[in-house]
Amino acid sequence: MHVFLSNHREELITRCKTKVAQRPHRSATAHQLANGIPMFLEQLTRTLRVEEEGHRDEGARISGPAGGDATSLSQIGVSATAHGKQLMELGYSVDQVVHDYGDLCQAITDLAVERDAPFSPDEFRTLNRCLDNAIADAVTEFSLQREVELATRESVDANERIGALVHELRNLLQTVQMSFRALESGKVPVGGTTGGLLKRSLDSMASLLERAVAEVRVKAGVPARTEAMSLASLVADARDSVASDAAVRGCTLVVPVVDPLISVVGNRPLLVAALVNVLQNAFKFTRPQTSVTLRAGADGDRVKVDVEDHCGGLAPGLAETMFRPFTQGSADRSGLGLGLSIARRSVEADGGTLTVRDVPCSGCVMTIDLPRSTAPRRLPSKED
Repeated sequence: MHVFLSNHREELITRCKTKVAQRPHRSATAHQLANGIPMFLEQLTRTLRVEEEGHRDEGARISGPAGGDATSLSQIGVSATAHGKQLMELGYSVDQVVHDYGDLCQAITDLAVERDAPFSPDEFRTLNRCLDNAIADAVTEFSLQREVELATRESVDANERIGALVHELRNLLQTVQMSFRALESGKVPVGGTTGGLLKRSLDSMASLLERAVAEVRVKAGVPARTEAMSLASLVADARDSVASDAAVRGCTLVVPVVDPLISVVGNRPLLVAALVNVLQNAFKFTRPQTSVTLRAGADGDRVKVDVEDHCGGLAPGLAETMFRPFTQGSADRSGLGLGLSIARRSVEADGGTLTVRDVPCSGCVMTIDLPRSTAPRRLPSKED
């Protein structure tokens, strides 16, 4: 068999490549798959040759013993392990790992039948042993790398969630501190707007902690709570929450009247926090003494909330990266680079989208797009 494999090596590799190409999602280069079929074919050929010469120990060193019971990897095991890792990194599935070696077995069998090449039972046993060991080692490494990838991804997700919680708590705490200092000065009444902002911020902090608990519940399979709410009240909550931010940044917040009959369904704390994050981002980047405009209304069966600033326009490529976690678009490092990432995730949790549109030489428009609720809504009261 080793003579047959040596004489027909290129044709066998070509047949395997043809089979691979017929399967979807296989576009790896020859370099990326260097530890795959060509390497295995060379090791199989050497195993057959040395065992034919009576060197069983050398054959086991190349391809491993039957059953794969060895204290260290054989040469086939080393290359199969590398192959399994490469396929994992390329995003392939475990069944594709197995099929790669199965393709070679099929190619050898088909070509042997076509050329009427007789193989002995011992040679077939060696072929099966080599395939068995290679598949086992490749799949073992593939599974190990998959577990490592999942563990790493979960760790990154956990860090993002913790960062998001810290980000929002810090924003609310800053508002609480500013409100308290204003009340402490005695220049504003406790029952006035500043006192109301302090109360809402404290309530939002409580809601944020409840949300963290809710996320744990969702992870456990318990669905998150949603409610119907008027768009006007949602906008009003966000407007009041950022009123002091606009003053600190030296800009004006413009909020046209919102139709009180328009409503949406979602997680209210999440949506308010998302809109607040978008507004705070606009205040951070808009030019001093300009305005940020918050418009909200219905467009058919959708509700759209636009936040337009005067930042001067987006830098090339920023629109594609600004929603990534820990991305900061300027030298201002006062935040964690999580605000827009948090906002998008919150909006998407309620079936919506958060996008950005560049207005060259002027600014940009962030748009929150949500499904419109068809449930009848009462008019917002003073308590809303």
